[in-house]
Amino acid sequence: VQLQASGGGLVQPGGSLRLSCAASGSVFSIGAMSWYRQAPGKQREPVATITSGGSTDYSDSVKGRFTISRNIAESTAYLQMISLKPEDTAVYYCYIRKAGQDYWGRGTLVTVSS
Repeated sequence: VQLQASGGGLVQPGGSLRLSCAASGSVFSIGAMSWYRQAPGKQREPVATITSGGSTDYSDSVKGRFTISRNIAESTAYLQMISLKPEDTAVYYCYIRKAGQDYWGRGTLVTVSS
């Protein structure tokens, strides 16, 4: 499985961005899809997860501002981010676990700055 994240960029505080994660290769039976992020000098942390059934979970720091969704037919997950804050600045990674293996995308940089 290959994961390709896109949609990052520079945005002012209070702005919005939409990230996409496209899975390719052996995409059948992909379960949950997740977004993680890693800020400079910090550990990678979970941001949001969506199951194949559509259930979602968010970290407390992004609840109410970020929305994860997915298009199962296209094997794509999205992360809609609004009211962005400077502390949201990080490289965002998509992640899946399939058949006991972890798969990470290459990451897309989100910079929130005026």
